[in-house]
Amino acid sequence: MRGPGRIPAQGGTGAVISLRGAALSYGERVVWSDLELDVRPGEFVAVLGPNGAGKTSFVKALLGRQPLSAGTLTVLGRTPREAARQLGYVPQQAELSAQAMLRARDLVRFGIDGHRFGPRLRTTAVRRRVDEILESVGASAYADVPLGVLSGGERQRVRIGQALATDPRILLCDEPLLSLDLHHQRAVTELVDARRRSHGTAVVFVTHEINPVLGLVDRVLYLARAGHRVGAPEEVLTSASLSELYGTRVDVVRVQGRVVVVGAPDETAAPPHHAPEIEEVRS
Repeated sequence: MRGPGRIPAQGGTGAVISLRGAALSYGERVVWSDLELDVRPGEFVAVLGPNGAGKTSFVKALLGRQPLSAGTLTVLGRTPREAARQLGYVPQQAELSAQAMLRARDLVRFGIDGHRFGPRLRTTAVRRRVDEILESVGASAYADVPLGVLSGGERQRVRIGQALATDPRILLCDEPLLSLDLHHQRAVTELVDARRRSHGTAVVFVTHEINPVLGLVDRVLYLARAGHRVGAPEEVLTSASLSELYGTRVDVVRVQGRVVVVGAPDETAAPPHHAPEIEEVRS
């Protein structure tokens, strides 16, 4: 059963991401293997699992930055690198270093013409487009503020704006909720969901905490060191499914409408005594 926030995939039934027999290894260490997955337009897929299970490596493969060890991967019917301009990418929060003095509008501008060689074009049309994007993500008020001065939630709004600058057909989000409070978690997830609703953009959303997006997710890709599971949240996030995946007893319980995983290494949800601090999301 779909939660109230979920919507059917839009824009046709053809997959925008397709993996067949996909595997990724580093030397002799197999991160994941035999992965079969099709992601459809407008679909929201959450990628879960413990540290070291290959979640970020999965995103890197979709971006064309990490080649598969076996199998095939196509994005919009092409190689990931060939499809790069139609992918939007929201990275993990990171140290700003060289970006600290960039203004919010500068980062969004890079999303529009950062791939070009030589001087950037300073046209009225580009400036108008930047302003439109900043307004769409609620960042107009700090368009000319350096990134180093912004809060984590404000920076993530700007990064979403940068990711949307090329009107992507696929939005890849790698732990975009890390270090954000509940208010900014909600704001970020609402921006991502609004995009996929309005444009049929497919969303691949890596997260340690399923509850902020539980009501939006169509399917879950759960990666673990012993294998993986793909399916609707109510099929994958069960005691039987995760116990089989981990090869040990794992309990999945619901606390006030939240999913709580107990007994798995690096659980994907906070333990029960943290429940009052977590936004309740009913599925």
